Amino acid sequence: MKTTDVIVVGGGHAGIEAALACARRGLKTVLCSLDKNWMASMPCNPSIGGPAKGVVVREIDALGGQMGKSADATALQFKMLNTTKGPGVRSLRVQSDKIAYKKFMQDICASQSNLEVRECVVEQVLAEDGKVKGIRIEDGSELYCKALILTTGTYMSAKVMISDHITYEGPDHQKTTKNLSQSLRDLGFRTFRLKTGTPARIKTESIDFSRAQLEPGNDECESFSYETERVTPLKEQIPCYLIYTQPQTHEIIKANLSRSSMYSGVVEGVGPRYCPSIEDKIVRFADKPRHQLFLEPESLSLDTTYVQGFSTSMPYDVQERMLRSLPGFENCVIEKYAYAIEYDALDPLQLKPTLETKLIENLFTAGQINGTSGYEEAAGQGLIAGINASSKLLGTKQLVLRRDEAYIGVMIDDLVTKGTKEPYRLLTSRAEYRLLLRHDNADQRLTEYGHQVGLISEERYEKFRAKLAALQETKARLAESRLENDEQLSGYLRELGYEEQAVSYNALDLVRRPHVETKFIADRCGIDVSDVLARQLDIELKFEGYIAKARREAANLQKMESQLLPADLDYTAVANLSLEARQKLQEVKPLTMGQASRISGVNPADIITISIYLRQMKDNNRREEADQ
Repeated sequence: MKTTDVIVVGGGHAGIEAALACARRGLKTVLCSLDKNWMASMPCNPSIGGPAKGVVVREIDALGGQMGKSADATALQFKMLNTTKGPGVRSLRVQSDKIAYKKFMQDICASQSNLEVRECVVEQVLAEDGKVKGIRIEDGSELYCKALILTTGTYMSAKVMISDHITYEGPDHQKTTKNLSQSLRDLGFRTFRLKTGTPARIKTESIDFSRAQLEPGNDECESFSYETERVTPLKEQIPCYLIYTQPQTHEIIKANLSRSSMYSGVVEGVGPRYCPSIEDKIVRFADKPRHQLFLEPESLSLDTTYVQGFSTSMPYDVQERMLRSLPGFENCVIEKYAYAIEYDALDPLQLKPTLETKLIENLFTAGQINGTSGYEEAAGQGLIAGINASSKLLGTKQLVLRRDEAYIGVMIDDLVTKGTKEPYRLLTSRAEYRLLLRHDNADQRLTEYGHQVGLISEERYEKFRAKLAALQETKARLAESRLENDEQLSGYLRELGYEEQAVSYNALDLVRRPHVETKFIADRCGIDVSDVLARQLDIELKFEGYIAKARREAANLQKMESQLLPADLDYTAVANLSLEARQKLQEVKPLTMGQASRISGVNPADIITISIYLRQMKDNNRREEADQ
């Protein structure tokens, strides 16, 4: 039977990025989806981006992925978050038209050369002599491949729970892959159960929005993709709204906790710490008098509103009472009830940093199967899995992003080094060098990699190079320019709180001051600079001292990352290691000393012990060679 280059199992956000990356690099790729019409669906939040996640979408675009372009093209609202905080935590979020987004992605896949989409249920992974061979589908037929990427999302042995009622299905009444996780266990993989949930959808026309606080987008013309030329102006964007839970809401929940799937013993898996159900919030944060809920439109083609923050697994009658206790929801009509969902995931400690499994060669995994949550985390992993699977087949260098290079690098390193026991969510606090991992500079960090793997076109690469040149030229011209302190400049500075007056100022020194805008100073100097580049220079020049410090710290980390560890090192033979360190190191098998130092349970003394052991091994080998 004919063997295709790559098979991707799963048509969600991870699967689509993986399949597109492989196909765009010239490999014959088959994407297996349970239902073609549900590819790229948004079964939970109808949005893309947010803190840390939005930077991931920028990184995906900088590497040549698809999510950013699709999100820009189908957004209902654009909003830059944390604009009053430091640049290391600013991030874009768009309210997505979930129907338009899904259709946009499906059309991209349908028109992509080298990519075939098949509708089928995958039941088994086929492997031979420790190497992947292909898949067996529900009808018993087999498809063979050189590399296989599993992106099963929440569909692997899934069950939907509403109170004590259980249905064995995926999100939105979709099929579940019943035997695939057992097939993986038969190959020697460890799996575990995870749980997540989603809120009810309400008929928009049944909500009284006069009782809610308006939450508009903004008009800063920011986008996810560096190639997006037009962002929907604020006047054309669709607003969101904010409300709060009421004392009555809390009383209804407390009185019915035993009827929740989570508190009745139905749920086996571990739920997300950072996106808990509303009943979990009421229990865990009993001192909080109220919790905020955002009302978000789902699509221009749907009359439904998503109640963000109101995820629950309560029975229908309780859900109705809970919802009608909210302001403006007294007469609400429920279009779809909330539910919890549980599914199988793989222990990510069984993965290499390339997202290839350690047990089976050429088998890669990405997305929620690796224990993560979120569309963005899934898409980032899918793109890396696609790049590395195709690179392995093409015989080129695989891509492993460092923690100081990308949030994607932070996420994957966390997964393969520390593992997870709950749905992993990216947070800005997970990144040691978040000032380096900003929304504005994702292209400077990653476009070179995207170009090297062939996902960034020559035309786009030349535009990127021109942008870098423009940044340097603008800095140089500002450094050379002096501004006379005329009435306009002195008035501008006084408005910003600068009382001292000088005869003239160096333009670059002025821009380094807090609140002084590059655009204003550049215009005064006759320097033509775009709004986007001006905003980037505002950050780079005002925070250059902090950025330089972060780069020095990252360089020190790189010294440890350059210390490679033997793949066959037996940590059980290393004397004086703590018991926990010995167990964790033997399980993870870190590639570098840097990775070893980040393993939970491995302390600095253990790192010194390993260094001494390796030095002794090296000395012994030299003596043996000398004796011969």
